[in-house]
Amino acid sequence: MAVSIDPSTADSDRALVRDFSLQALPDAFYDDPYPTYRALQVLDPVHRMPDGSLFLTRHGDLEAIYKDTARFSSDKKVEFAPKYGIGSLLFEHHTTSLVFNDPPLHTRVRHLIAGALNPRAIAETEPRLVTLVDGLLDAMEARGSVDLIEDFASAIPIEVIGNLLGVPHAERGPLRGWSLAILGALEPKLSPEVQERGERAVAEFLDYLRRLVADRRAKPGDAEHDVLTRLIAGETADGGKLSEVELLQNCIFILNAGHETTTNLIGNGLELLLRFPDQKQRLIDEPTLIRTAIEEFLRFESSNQLGNRGVAVDTEIAGIPLPKGSLITLCIGAANRDPAQFKSPDELDIARAPNRHLAFASGAHVCAGLNLARMEGRIAIGRFIARFPNFKSAGNPQRARRARFRGFTALPITLG
Repeated sequence: MAVSIDPSTADSDRALVRDFSLQALPDAFYDDPYPTYRALQVLDPVHRMPDGSLFLTRHGDLEAIYKDTARFSSDKKVEFAPKYGIGSLLFEHHTTSLVFNDPPLHTRVRHLIAGALNPRAIAETEPRLVTLVDGLLDAMEARGSVDLIEDFASAIPIEVIGNLLGVPHAERGPLRGWSLAILGALEPKLSPEVQERGERAVAEFLDYLRRLVADRRAKPGDAEHDVLTRLIAGETADGGKLSEVELLQNCIFILNAGHETTTNLIGNGLELLLRFPDQKQRLIDEPTLIRTAIEEFLRFESSNQLGNRGVAVDTEIAGIPLPKGSLITLCIGAANRDPAQFKSPDELDIARAPNRHLAFASGAHVCAGLNLARMEGRIAIGRFIARFPNFKSAGNPQRARRARFRGFTALPITLG
């Protein structure tokens, strides 16, 4: 399908493209970035921003880059050195974690994590997840009016990931705050206050994990179910073991990656059902659509909107030369609304199939926890709708003012 510009918005679309920079986003962008994405997709799909980096919005371009690790690198040392400062805790964390590395570190760590998140291991966690979700639903029913983020969406992944790593229940309180502070420092525009919060969160997280790891070394768990024991004891793909720095920083990564994006998936999905009552009723009438509904929620409001790559060798994309060292932002949110890939991309269709969205990336860096996230979304949203089909908004949803991670900070409802 050809992508074209609407004549009635042509002038405003050109202005959006001309002025677009991740360093100077208008406040309205955080509420609805999709008109900007569409204008870029049509008028300037390989957009050069004022800092010289490139912003890509087409599904085909993103998919090609994800699958080409020889030309496009995930290593962020060059990009993050000026952003955080070499020697800072944020620099050490983000340049050691799985997602921001190329082989061999990426291969070594992923080998261990993927082994612990195999389909059998995930299936074994489902009964415990159902019990958790039902307990949260019971507590919400007793109150009547609730915040879907605080009381439901954010509580689920913290418990799931906490269980996988064997974090004692009494010690899980700080995890969400640490996660939000560290991931907040990944935003394109970084204020001194946000950076300081991120640094403090990494320091506190590391202090806690050193104690947790020491305890687990002394009293190992079952490596088939305890991811931390597996990371401590398991051999990496090259036959070695993780260093202490690699171990600690990737524990932070697992907790953060498994928390924020899944919170957003659950919150975004339930808000979309409020926004599109016909699709809500469709899911109520046909609960077996929950699996395709989760994929559509991931496409329509991608939890993670932006990815990044560095150009490893002189190359080109879409006929545009890219010198080695160029920095690229991959706009997942735009690619998942690309009319060249999706019919009626701005319509929510919970039965959409096929649905080749890029919410979990693609290629070597496809999300290692994608099946766990899908299960959490399926159980959480499916059981919520079955229990409270008449839930309604009880106030204005509060969107997080972030470009990279799209979700809500508050979503007040009544259960009906």
